[in-house]
Amino acid sequence: MTGIYLDHAATTPVHPQVREAMLPYLGDAFGNPSSIHHWGQQAAAAVAEGRAALAELLRAEPTEIVFTGGGSEADNLALFGVLDANRKKGNHIVTTAIEHHAVLHTCQAMEKRGLARVTYLAVDEHGLVHPEQVAEAITDQTVLVSVMHANNEVGTIAPIEGIGAVCRERGVLFHTDAVQTVGHVPISVRAQNIDLLSLSAHKFYGPKGCGALFVRRGVRLTPLIYGGGHERGLRSGTENVPGIVGLGTAARLAGEEMPAEIARLSALRDRLRSGLAAAISEVTLTGHPTQRLPNNASLCVRYVEGESMLLNLDMQGIGASSGSACTSGSLEASHVLLAMGIPHELAHGSLRFSLGRDNTAQEVEQVIAVLPPIVRRLREMSPLYAGRQAES
Repeated sequence: MTGIYLDHAATTPVHPQVREAMLPYLGDAFGNPSSIHHWGQQAAAAVAEGRAALAELLRAEPTEIVFTGGGSEADNLALFGVLDANRKKGNHIVTTAIEHHAVLHTCQAMEKRGLARVTYLAVDEHGLVHPEQVAEAITDQTVLVSVMHANNEVGTIAPIEGIGAVCRERGVLFHTDAVQTVGHVPISVRAQNIDLLSLSAHKFYGPKGCGALFVRRGVRLTPLIYGGGHERGLRSGTENVPGIVGLGTAARLAGEEMPAEIARLSALRDRLRSGLAAAISEVTLTGHPTQRLPNNASLCVRYVEGESMLLNLDMQGIGASSGSACTSGSLEASHVLLAMGIPHELAHGSLRFSLGRDNTAQEVEQVIAVLPPIVRRLREMSPLYAGRQAES
């Protein structure tokens, strides 16, 4: 399909070099990495190479990488795994009100089962939680703090280094869902005081169905999946060799391309945000104005439904989102926007444009030209907007 794809926060196209690297392991190089013959050892070597490439991107050790089926599984493993392995200390978890549902729903499930007591920290109008809030929430029963690195809907980047430092000082493990940041902004698990970190390959031009959890050496974790003792016994199951090869290749490419892409995408993002804000009345730009992902332009348009804007944009060949791809079919307003204090009726008019490596300045200008007439047409059909016009 052709058009302007601006939904890279939902998923990215597989990089051509990633696809090329994976192909042999979908064909003749089909061995099981646990086998001792040369077919198996060929696969084992490929897995080791992918592990090393990802570790280098995160500034971690290869032995600290646990491959999973994706970011959601990595989040579940971190939360359930830490809670179960540290039951003697306590059962208290600290997280935020704007986490991805892979964290929020997991916490809620643990509460429902009577396994955990969870504190959900409030965020400010930009979607930020501050280290001081985390420090106040930690008790002697706290076993884990989980704060996402960057929000998937509004793009705000959290001060995880400071949060991690608070956790380290208090002797509490720190997990971050970095699904939106790995491959897009620099990460150093050591410098940022991270004990566990979740990621997913398809968010940075790798394949779907493959992710990983960084587990700092010495962190005790109970596995979710038992079987053959793969991944140091933390995630049993024959490794997804093609996926791991793709993830590793994507990690290597991201490390090489990141500085230039951050500068290029930040400029496109800023032009898109400012252009739409100038061309459309009563627009609220969401997320932190500067402390945000380089590719995320999020906003809310008053008196218009986000879904209606998306359908009209799609008819013009433009792909965007009204928030998280995992909840785009829901009629409920975004829990992230509501937690940031955005009124319910405005939150329903949310849009998220997330740029990628193939987007151009010309495409950004086309979006700036196409969206305002769509908004005008939709507002003409809105009884709320008609009422406002009558009042004025």
